[in-house]
Amino acid sequence: MIRCLPLLLLLASPLAAHDLVSGDLHIIHPSIPDPLPTARSAAGYMAISNDGAEPEALIEVRTPFAEHATLHTTIFEEGVARMRGLEELVIPAGETVNLEPGGIHVMFMGLSGPADEGDMIPATLVFRNAGEVEVEFMVDPAQGGGHSGMDHSGH
Repeated sequence: MIRCLPLLLLLASPLAAHDLVSGDLHIIHPSIPDPLPTARSAAGYMAISNDGAEPEALIEVRTPFAEHATLHTTIFEEGVARMRGLEELVIPAGETVNLEPGGIHVMFMGLSGPADEGDMIPATLVFRNAGEVEVEFMVDPAQGGGHSGMDHSGH
């Protein structure tokens, strides 16, 4: 039993409980760095693994937390980080795609209210083949700098 204790502790941790498997997809730790109380936007991150034999595509994100939730990628032009919208995010068969700071992410625009560290924000990920998958984005500690300093003029 003692050899099983580390595994049991891992399974009981909030992170393990926060991952979600839906069919061939594994959604790993959807999270939002704790936005400032006055923030009108926030970024969402996660990893998505596709254990299926066919590619999958994330085509929409919906949440009551924001007026709009869209997929973006970060592009650096002349030393300035700019965001570009994505129509879809393809997750190739047998691969994992990471949504992370400085790269692909979900952009929550027009926040409906404040979020505090530890809150769970409901959202629906819509996939081309798998359909709708209900998730919760955990509000994690702020990661310094924040996403609000990026150029959002392309929206």
